This record gives sequence, structure tokens and C-alpha cells, in this order.
Amino acid sequence: MQARLAYLVLSVLGFLLPYSQFLPWLRENGFDLQTFHYEMFENRISTFFVFDVLIAAGALLVFILFEGKRLGVKHLWAPILGTFLGGVSFGLPLFLYLREERLMKA
Repeated sequence: MQARLAYLVLSVLGFLLPYSQFLPWLRENGFDLQTFHYEMFENRISTFFVFDVLIAAGALLVFILFEGKRLGVKHLWAPILGTFLGGVSFGLPLFLYLREERLMKA
């Protein structure tokens, strides 16, 4: 399997799988930010994962901006927006897909 196809498949999975858990939660709780915040930081292990993902997202955004500009990757807005809306599991493989497309053209 080509890397480009693998990144595309992973980006789709990276969007669908997290949202398969988030959308039912949203149906149950609505846009209840207090409950959302409480459940995110409910215990030390969930707090560990929140901090881990936030740091990874920050590193990813820096990587997208610097690596993307260095290589001349187009549509950098897409993985940045994808990271905010879908998370690292969506934004990273989407950026790697776009990066791979750029490298193939070089």
C-alpha cells in the first residue's frame, strides 16, 4: 500500500472513530460544557490523556506550519482545521497525506 493511501485511510479513521464516541455523548448531553469539562478531567488518567493530546496537537500545529511552508504544501488550512475539529488523529494523517502528495510532485 502506498504511503499516500495509508495516510488517507488513517485520516478517515481518525475522524470517524473518535466521532463515533463523541456524537452519542453529544446526543445525551447536548452542548453542556460543564459536563464536558468535568468528564474530561474526571480523574488522573483522563487528565493525563487530555494533557497528552493537547501537547501533541500543539506540536502538530507547529509541524504543519513549519514543515508545510518549508516544502510548499498546499491547503495547510485543511489539516489545521482538521486538528481543531477532528483532533490529532485526523489532522496528522491528513497533513501527511498532503505532504506526501507534494513530495511526489517534487
